[in-house]
Amino acid sequence: MTDTPHIARPFLDVAKSATGRRWVGPTGEDDRLGEAMAQATGLPPSLCRILVRRGVTAAEAPAFLAPTLRDLLPDPRSLRDMEPAAARLVAAATSRQRIAIFADYDVDGGTSAALLIDWLRPFDVTPTLYVPDRIDEGYGPNDEAMAMLARDHDLIICVDCGTLSHGPLAAAKGTDVVVLDHHLGGETLPPAHAVVNPNRQDETGDLAHLCAAGVVFLCLVEANRQLRTKGGPTPDLMGLLDLVALGTVADVAPLVGVNRAFVRQGLTVMGRRQRAGLVALSDVARMDTAPSTYHLGFLLGPRINAGGRIGKADLGARLLATTNVAEARAMADRLDQLNTERREVETQVRDAALEQAEARGHDAPLVWAAGEGWHPGVVGIVASRLKEATNRPAIVIGFDGDIGKGSGRSVSGIDLGAAIQRCAAEGLLIKGGGHKMAAGLTVARDKLDAAMARLSDLLAKQGAGEMGPADLRVDGLLMPGAATVDLIEHIEQAGPFGAGAPAPRFVFPDCTITFAKQVGANHLKLTFGDGISARLDAICFGAMDGPLGPLLMNHGGARFHLAGRLDINEWQGRRSAQLRLEDAAPAT
Repeated sequence: MTDTPHIARPFLDVAKSATGRRWVGPTGEDDRLGEAMAQATGLPPSLCRILVRRGVTAAEAPAFLAPTLRDLLPDPRSLRDMEPAAARLVAAATSRQRIAIFADYDVDGGTSAALLIDWLRPFDVTPTLYVPDRIDEGYGPNDEAMAMLARDHDLIICVDCGTLSHGPLAAAKGTDVVVLDHHLGGETLPPAHAVVNPNRQDETGDLAHLCAAGVVFLCLVEANRQLRTKGGPTPDLMGLLDLVALGTVADVAPLVGVNRAFVRQGLTVMGRRQRAGLVALSDVARMDTAPSTYHLGFLLGPRINAGGRIGKADLGARLLATTNVAEARAMADRLDQLNTERREVETQVRDAALEQAEARGHDAPLVWAAGEGWHPGVVGIVASRLKEATNRPAIVIGFDGDIGKGSGRSVSGIDLGAAIQRCAAEGLLIKGGGHKMAAGLTVARDKLDAAMARLSDLLAKQGAGEMGPADLRVDGLLMPGAATVDLIEHIEQAGPFGAGAPAPRFVFPDCTITFAKQVGANHLKLTFGDGISARLDAICFGAMDGPLGPLLMNHGGARFHLAGRLDINEWQGRRSAQLRLEDAAPAT
């Protein structure tokens, strides 16, 4: 007789929630270890249970709760080519050579470029900033741009791009090129003075979680070390951590290892409001509280990206690098306007892509959609929406004539970048690459169906077609009266939260909804209680676009289990606990 694998009982017996997910809660062993940690450390039990689920032991807890660069910063020289890359940068800076920075058009590229521009200021060196136009030039270096930059510069530094750009880098004749990147490398490296990339195939992978801004920061750490050995002054690096934090969060890099220290300390630097561009952008985004990962990922990041998506590609990088307050305000206003336009374009493409994907079906290993005239600047965002709706890797492609440019987003455990790179090597794509969770591609119209079929096959071999709706992992039960500002501040000690380190999610059981109202185009605001005295406010973004909003709006007095993450709502000087609602299930 064959043993069947044990499947844990759903949390609160929720096998299919309002959003179609099974709830998975902590085990009895998690609870036991959490209580033991609380007794051993004196930390709050709620915090200890979260640490246990992160794999943190009692001995490791103090250091985990206070991540510092002193403890977590790796030796930059552990990355291949780092010493010659930093040495070339130092030589160019100290001899005031002509430097060009070729940067990607997203937040990671913009923050990487701004890091170098800031670092070079004490040397009285103003580099040329070149950011390719997303539509006219596409991602990464191209032959024409590199040849043009090579004619007038002694050094070209490619940030957040360049690892797969063999031809364009060869076109930079007579000029040294340094690549500081994190995208998946190929079997061979491009012709360059140095290629620093934790995702080179000959790297150990120990620092694969770094985004490009993190790689650039490590290069600057090594550059400062080399300057000190020569007895020279060194630019301040700690003041640059706001940029590293922004790049890390906006590029959805996992918040593990040194990334935790980058973000924790970077948020502190950002809170001092000393960078003109970020101050201006925070003001137009109406940020009136201390910066958090939420602000970086959902308020600042999208606005900086808007320039590269549908506006002037270098606007975000210039904003981050400027020291002129008036110039910063003007650029922030423009990016805010572009972000509004981006939302409108995104909505049109999203609706068409969702309809097309629905007609094709959501059960295949790959969910994809393609359309004529879909703006290349929003296809990545729409791919994210498809991925979230289906728990499948998703690709969205916009065609202009016979050539389509697309972007893909993956789910945990499925390496989309490698699959796209394989298709490009097989000739089904004009070009393509990226990393595990996000990638881009260019495809000819007559090869679209064959390319998508091959990608689907490659992803199926990784298990993509076997996934049902994603489980909703919850960290435990909480009653409305226990959700206090003090509790949230205790929980935040386990942060920063984000990719690879999600904020804890709690279930409020058997609750009565006392108030529900649609706000904005598709959001839901509600108040719920335990039926006795305690009540808690909640907000659910995008609720009316799916089944969750209508269910709770028309509750008819029914009771529900409500799941979500806690945060602090600050309004007119008053701070209160609030639930960011993510899911619900009838309390039967």
